[in-house]
Amino acid sequence: MSTGTGGRGTTAGEVGPRFVLVAGEASGDALGAGLVEALRQRFPNARFAGIGGDAMRGAGMETWHDASELSVMGLFEVLRHLPRLLRLRREFRERALAWQPDVLIGIDAPDFNLAVERWFKQRGVATVHYVSPSVWAWREKRAEKIGASADRVLCLFPMEPAIYARHGVDARFVGHPMADAMPLQPDRAAARAQLGLPPRAPLLAVLPGSRLGEIERLGEVFFEAAWHVSEAMPTLHVVVPAANARGRALIQAQLARAALPAVQTHVLDGQARTALAAADVVLLASGTATLEAMLSKRPMVVGYRISPLTYRIVRALGLIKVDRYALPNVLAGKDLAPELIQDDCTPERLAEAVLRWFQSPRAAAALQPEYLALHESLRRDASASAAEAIASLPVLANAGERAPP
Repeated sequence: MSTGTGGRGTTAGEVGPRFVLVAGEASGDALGAGLVEALRQRFPNARFAGIGGDAMRGAGMETWHDASELSVMGLFEVLRHLPRLLRLRREFRERALAWQPDVLIGIDAPDFNLAVERWFKQRGVATVHYVSPSVWAWREKRAEKIGASADRVLCLFPMEPAIYARHGVDARFVGHPMADAMPLQPDRAAARAQLGLPPRAPLLAVLPGSRLGEIERLGEVFFEAAWHVSEAMPTLHVVVPAANARGRALIQAQLARAALPAVQTHVLDGQARTALAAADVVLLASGTATLEAMLSKRPMVVGYRISPLTYRIVRALGLIKVDRYALPNVLAGKDLAPELIQDDCTPERLAEAVLRWFQSPRAAAALQPEYLALHESLRRDASASAAEAIASLPVLANAGERAPP
């Protein structure tokens, strides 16, 4: 483990410690803002700088680059922006090292952050990676590589630290900020009133993903499944939250070709969390949204498809090491939500699984204590827990820490 010799060796008589943080998208910006505020409670004289967005600036961090400058997705987009990203990384590393930080904290964005963390660790600066990549889903050897970059890994899920421990990496479970933010008992009636939806009609929320590629692969399949459900339940209403304007345009184009009754189909601008609270059942893509649906205590059906070639390659190389994909099932260690992946992800099979939830209120009710227990296990005041894990780094031992209130 590095001892921070590349930093300033802060002592109790000096100005507070210096933290460099790097966040590359909106979710990381929100996490970073909470972390800055929690660290400042412990270190009132600390200084914060790095790469972040409006939330981190609002928390008092000096941003040398905006988080949006790192937000590129997909192989071809990354290649197109590669010269700019490499230049940004070089400029950032030089400026950050000259600033003499005590700790560098990379927040999610592993493609960018792990390389940056490794560079600073090699120069004696203590490094932290906040939000573990999904080591439980992929080859565990990845944990070793992450340990080569980060002195300490902060994990959002309780099963992750044990995986790192097997590879000699210091990892701490800090809880999930979404579990802190969401109520233990969501108010369905209030959510429906807020969205202007009928208070007693059966309601299916459909979330085919936030990225255009996901919506292209899953949208029409999901909407055909919803049509099958509406044929069996003529009073069904369907609500579809769109993550952004481009997603909304694609969803509306797909719905125009679908057979769903237009008057009972509602496309929203954002408001996914409200839509989940309003719903009776949720049909959604595998990903973080499944955690949000679980925290909303809603029965769900999870579907996912990737390109057939990619799927065959991933399977043939043994890159995926799990039998379950949906986060609620992974966390519970059992099947709480049906998962229909790849060839099983058909309109007919999805509709059949959705109808089972509508027709089995007892089964839906039996989920509630399971989901509640999982929610409570993730509620750890993530920002405060993350700050505590960082404050215990050896380099900060003499940094004039104040006991948290």
